[in-house]
Amino acid sequence: MTKVLLLKQILKALEAVHQGAVAAALQASDTATHEENVAENKYDTLGLEAAYLAQGQAKRVAECEEDVAAFKRLVATDFTETTPIAVGAVVTLEDDHGSEQRLFLGPAAGGLKVRFNDKDIIVITRSAPLGVALFGRFEGDEVDIDTGGEKKRYAIISVD
Repeated sequence: MTKVLLLKQILKALEAVHQGAVAAALQASDTATHEENVAENKYDTLGLEAAYLAQGQAKRVAECEEDVAAFKRLVATDFTETTPIAVGAVVTLEDDHGSEQRLFLGPAAGGLKVRFNDKDIIVITRSAPLGVALFGRFEGDEVDIDTGGEKKRYAIISVD
């Protein structure tokens, strides 16, 4: 696996999310400041609601910018069987039913899904329950996580 290419793919996806957030923020701002949304009485809250939405969208844009910056600072690191799992690792897990999933332990943007080399890779962060369980572990270890009262066990098949 060429991790540099994977990081480029993740950055491309994050930049697309950022562009969508910028477009939504602009639209919300336009709605909030449009003359038709000026309150006619104290019960007319459309303009106020649009302003709250614009504020939330602006916050989302800032979060996207932070995610992009965090991934731009990330250096592609190779992991071996003696390297503990840390930020920058690509981890392949297998559950009790034999299903595999690939995860990228990233500095931000948890939940982002990218397609790379014909496989889906999900970005998780160290603060996610699975990220907490994986951090510091090694290839060949098993981890247990509790997801809403249901325990799941995963075998760490590979760490790249």
